[in-house]
Amino acid sequence: MAKEKLYLEDLHVGQRFTSGRCEMDERRIKEFAAEFDPQPFHLDEAAAAQSVFKGLAASGWHTAAVTMRLLVESELALSEGIVGVGGEISWPRPTRAGDVLRVECEVLEITPSRSKPRQGMAKIRNTTLNQNDEVVQVFTASVLVYRRNQS
Repeated sequence: MAKEKLYLEDLHVGQRFTSGRCEMDERRIKEFAAEFDPQPFHLDEAAAAQSVFKGLAASGWHTAAVTMRLLVESELALSEGIVGVGGEISWPRPTRAGDVLRVECEVLEITPSRSKPRQGMAKIRNTTLNQNDEVVQVFTASVLVYRRNQS
């Protein structure tokens, strides 16, 4: 079943969206790290145990990539896709192998464009949580959102 596409007019401050879930696998954590963030605490359990993480931790960028996949598959079905133009990200706790991640989104601001009447911006806080409801990432993003009537 296709998701209903959302336009700027469909959004309101305080609106919330949720995602499905994704389990983090140790093999994939290491594969991602080997290719994109090859630091010992993402690749080797013994080195990770001696690090600030006190155990193997997924790269924050891996958590961000999984978050993006969950967002794309979520209820947040923006008409022209989720097109970010900037934001602020934090990782308050590490993501571990076996964690089951999900994302909760909240619309914080909506700003119609003055110079481009076909579009506007929405500020959306995307909170990624694990199976224990512990926050592993917060990404507050500004996203481009199109209007329904694009004349």
